[in-house]
Amino acid sequence: MKAHGDAGDYYGKVFARTEPPFAFVDLDALTANAHDLLRRAQGKPVRIASKSLRARKIIEYVLGLDSGFQGIMAFTLDEALWLHGLGARGVLVAYPTTDTELLGALAERTAEDPEGAPVVMIDSPDHVELIEHAARRSGTGTGTDTGTGTGVKTCLDFDASFWLAGGRIRIGAKRTPIHTPEQAAAAARRVERSASARLVGVMSYEAQIAGTGDAVPKRPVANRVIRLMQDRSHRELRERRALAVEAISRITPLDFVNAGGTGDLELVASEPVVTEVTAGSGLYAPALFDRYSRFAPQAAAFFALPVVRRPGPRTVTVLGGGYVASGVPRWDRAPVPAFPPGLRYDGNEGAGEVQTPLIGPAAEHLTVGSPVFFRHAKAGELCERFNELHLLQDGEIVDIVPTYRGEGRCFL
Repeated sequence: MKAHGDAGDYYGKVFARTEPPFAFVDLDALTANAHDLLRRAQGKPVRIASKSLRARKIIEYVLGLDSGFQGIMAFTLDEALWLHGLGARGVLVAYPTTDTELLGALAERTAEDPEGAPVVMIDSPDHVELIEHAARRSGTGTGTDTGTGTGVKTCLDFDASFWLAGGRIRIGAKRTPIHTPEQAAAAARRVERSASARLVGVMSYEAQIAGTGDAVPKRPVANRVIRLMQDRSHRELRERRALAVEAISRITPLDFVNAGGTGDLELVASEPVVTEVTAGSGLYAPALFDRYSRFAPQAAAFFALPVVRRPGPRTVTVLGGGYVASGVPRWDRAPVPAFPPGLRYDGNEGAGEVQTPLIGPAAEHLTVGSPVFFRHAKAGELCERFNELHLLQDGEIVDIVPTYRGEGRCFL
């Protein structure tokens, strides 16, 4: 990718004959990001988080780059079954499901392909019971107390949040109730008693570290507080996670211990107990990753919208643009107008569903039909807005590939 200062001219020339709106991925930047993720993973396999990419050809491209990328972490069971049907093996589903029809399909797939079928996430006896119920209905399971070491593969979601004041203050994502090694062991024993499920892995996601930027502009004090919290949190989690894995391993052998995200790969990779790490967003490097001090990825995913109106001398209006990212509603969840530089939102309208006004000196030089290039605040959510991605490499468009949406797939 060209230096940041002339990237707008670079992309403008490449896409001079491409009518916006469109989305694209700069494979040169993505490849550089991929190699940096592997460096930070310190030799441990990197499982790709598909929810951050949402385009099969991109996932396949990354898996083919280097043997350090191994496996996929899906965000729904429906997606995992689809990927498995297309040849992916051992897909890990990051979140539990209550869909007994899909769980029944998983039980059938597991009977056909015991080792290659997807692995489903659990954190409650309720999840195990749902698997047992679905397995009985599908004719692949018999009960709950005759464990045989076969059945649907499961992974235990172990809480990575940081507790203060005896748990009265909890910093991190509200995910799993399994916080202590004793709770983890109890969950493992419940799976061990099942004839329809088997525990093969443990996963943790440290949202307060991996998903929280510590270099937010104009917030030096808050950034120092965040770094202090993250350091204390990781030191506490490192010890607690090791004890939990030890407790589970006394009950059943584990195939993997997964942890991390783009924001904390080097931290979790340093833990002896962790056997693999997960990353995805760092490949596209959306705008929220500009707020981290430990790494500096290259922006690799963009979308372009056409100027369709000029309401004033320093104001243009582009078509669409209301692609606001998930999370707490704030300005940092809005797409970032990247090129040409010098554009900003109108505070009274923001990024709109059908039109987005942009103001600033750069607007003076834009004409009706000119493209404005944006970066999404997050990663994979961009692909829910476009059917295809233009792939750019060495200054040329080398391919156009479908997103999940372009393949007619919407998993959430």
